[in-house]
Amino acid sequence: MRPKTLRWAVVGMILAALVVGGCAKKQVRQGGEETPKVTVTPEKPTPPPAAKVVEKPQEAPPKPSEQPPPGETGAVEPAPKEPVKGAGLARETTPGLERIHFDFDKAVIRPDAQEILRRNAEFLQANPGVRIRIEGHCDERGTTEYNLALGERRAKAAFQYLMDLGVDPNRMSVVSYGEAVPLDPGHNEEAWAKNRRAEFVEVE
Repeated sequence: MRPKTLRWAVVGMILAALVVGGCAKKQVRQGGEETPKVTVTPEKPTPPPAAKVVEKPQEAPPKPSEQPPPGETGAVEPAPKEPVKGAGLARETTPGLERIHFDFDKAVIRPDAQEILRRNAEFLQANPGVRIRIEGHCDERGTTEYNLALGERRAKAAFQYLMDLGVDPNRMSVVSYGEAVPLDPGHNEEAWAKNRRAEFVEVE
């Protein structure tokens, strides 16, 4: 081979090597490029809106009713500290009103007593100036303490019935005399039946 031709052959080989090397580097650079990472910062959770506090206006205290409910009238008078001796006209029912009677050891208003109480209510409504004390009584059987409690239940039962019929509770009070004021001083069933009663006495 001629020297000139050899020289050009060498130059050509060098150029070819440079071209191949350059392409390889370019491919490596292109293929090796990493896709830039995008860092996503998580959003902070948005707190829920604070509840709006609405202050409730204070309600005005309820007005007291004209007729207090039963049990809150303060109408129960204290039981007598000492037994009252004898019946006497002062302890009997006021004219225009009628006494009622109860079954043994009961404080339930009987059907016959219901009719009497209706008539008593009519009398009281026709005489608005009359105030009464309802007296509960028992027969002589049983202890003093038990009979005082039973007499009070009987008086309260009559009180409630009259109030349900429209009688103003402020015109009535109750008291129990237990066995202390018998209507009949006898010691038999006939006397006991009379003494299990409620009297209606006018008071000033």
